[in-house]
Amino acid sequence: MTDADCCCLINDIETKCVHGAGAFGTEGIRPISMPIYQTASFSHIEPGHNGSGFDYTRESNPTRAMLEKTVAALEGAKDCLAFASGMAAINTVFELFKPGDHVICGDDLYGGTVRLIKLIAKKNGVEVTCVKSDISNIKSAVKKNTRAIYIETPGNPMMNITDIAECARIAHGIDAFLIVDNTFLSPYFQNPIALGADIVVHSGSKFLAGHNDTIAGFVCLADKETADRIRLLTKTIGNGLAPFDSWLVLRGIKTLSVRLEREQENAKALVKWFESADFVKKIYYPGLETHPGYAVNLKQARGSGAMISIEVDSKERALSILKGVKVITFAESLGGTETLVTYPLVQTHPDVPEEVREKLGINDRLLRFSVGLESSLDLINDIKQAANTV
Repeated sequence: MTDADCCCLINDIETKCVHGAGAFGTEGIRPISMPIYQTASFSHIEPGHNGSGFDYTRESNPTRAMLEKTVAALEGAKDCLAFASGMAAINTVFELFKPGDHVICGDDLYGGTVRLIKLIAKKNGVEVTCVKSDISNIKSAVKKNTRAIYIETPGNPMMNITDIAECARIAHGIDAFLIVDNTFLSPYFQNPIALGADIVVHSGSKFLAGHNDTIAGFVCLADKETADRIRLLTKTIGNGLAPFDSWLVLRGIKTLSVRLEREQENAKALVKWFESADFVKKIYYPGLETHPGYAVNLKQARGSGAMISIEVDSKERALSILKGVKVITFAESLGGTETLVTYPLVQTHPDVPEEVREKLGINDRLLRFSVGLESSLDLINDIKQAANTV
């Protein structure tokens, strides 16, 4: 059986996670684990011909190429590029726009994206309007110079859900891109390109890599022309992912399906307990039937994921939990095997203006949990003991 035959048999995403883009081999050597091509350059056979398709690692590298093909397969993309970080990926996407172009952004975005918009995109002459990420507000924000709609769903950290297919209809009706940050659900639970998105971005450091041991980012493209533009930008800027980090993410993806299933199971157990905890005043989780975006998420995703935000009864309670947890780690980031609790007010969203934070609900009582692989009972008991130290 050839590699092509093998790839034709791979349909389910669980198998894609394990086998990625198929086998890789040279000169009869067929490794199960993709090798790390830790080289800056590749030799040429003769002028204009190197025999491998690779010249210089800033431009392309076999380990990175295998990772890009794997993530493209998971997302159903025409092409994918791997970057040195999620922010490098997002910044490169914004390089598609020229001075005078207008981009509509949802207001429930990662704080680093908000900072990029404020410090870089606007400096470069790109007009950005941030609106509550529902369809009516997005429609109202459209201008003659609108070139893209940029959303996260679920949003960070308030877990707002945006209808991807409806946003795609709006974007394509004005010849604009729909860009979706799919970090929170990953391609295992959600595939925005199948719903009409043109560009999908990921912080690969999170669920894709999955072990809190590397930084990476991805841009997945629905069409070859835009992919070629991004490749030229990446080659020019020089922000591609290094070979060793590419290998780490490839290794992490192999367990993506089993990790996310267990993490989601744990998240649901925590949500159920949070519902009975007197000190928890609000729960933000798209798997709750009371969540305003529950029906839309059910329509466009295969799961609710492992991200939960809660609002507790006081700032003191929030600080007590952050300081008192022993199994859970108080740290920025998400998507790893360990459960993390984050304080968005000062960790992920400090650059968002205070009045905007308050309007969104990012206050001194808000905690965000990235649920990991530990026993859900141990996680609940840890929160119990930390919360009761007030």
